[in-house]
Amino acid sequence: MANPARILLIASPERARTREVLSAVLTTLANTNALVAQCDAEDAACITQVAHDFAIVIGGDGTIIEQARLLLQRATPIIGINAGRVGFLAEFDSESFDKHARFILAGGASVRARTVLAVAAMRGAQRIGGGIAINDCVITAGEPFRMIELALTVDGESGPEVVGDGVIVATPTGSTAYSASAGGAIVHPSLDALSIVPICAQSLAFRPVTIPASARIQFTLRRANLGTALILDGMKSVGLEVGDQISIERNLQGAMFVTNPDNSYWRTLTEKLRWAAMPSYRTDTH
Repeated sequence: MANPARILLIASPERARTREVLSAVLTTLANTNALVAQCDAEDAACITQVAHDFAIVIGGDGTIIEQARLLLQRATPIIGINAGRVGFLAEFDSESFDKHARFILAGGASVRARTVLAVAAMRGAQRIGGGIAINDCVITAGEPFRMIELALTVDGESGPEVVGDGVIVATPTGSTAYSASAGGAIVHPSLDALSIVPICAQSLAFRPVTIPASARIQFTLRRANLGTALILDGMKSVGLEVGDQISIERNLQGAMFVTNPDNSYWRTLTEKLRWAAMPSYRTDTH
């Protein structure tokens, strides 16, 4: 008889919607032979110390990204169960998890590795910030909101100057987030690629570009504001000054997500993001 799966269940039960989904998931797990340890989403010590085979994360995209960062080095397959608004990264709701739980926990899960960024901000020889990004790395102008200038190199080869409100470097996972809002392409998560997307570039000819994830990207800050900063996955990493260098490359370990057998990326795009949805036409033309 196979050993029971060890499950790390992560949620913030003080949130009403999360509490409702958590109750349903616990009922499902009670009907399996899984060994379940539960951690609050705010308890990083608990999350990083409990031994497990899978992590079930209940929440929205922000919660799932935060937990993916914590669990990254353990290569933990994450089962995302939506309790947020869009839940683009959550492959399951409580009903679909109940349908597939036994199959997944018995070892039948299909797991997709998603590209992750490793970012370092340097001031001379001193590392001043950086870290891991699941979605994107953003260099943003900040107050007083004047244009900033960045020198770009890719694999040591000089590229154009980025002049504008900043720049986004996005993974395929992050291509449907800030990057898409700034005009970047939607990139399928199976592709090993990175997108460089300018934010309100002064040059109309500076279009977003998608490059291999094996490339090493570096920005050198030529002009900055008092509030210019490096932002990783929507959270400030560090304030930046003229002369600072930001290096971005693919992290060796990707984020592992369990896929829903009944779902597809195209279905997620159309149903959750309303990709290519037609305009709403009036039926009464009188």
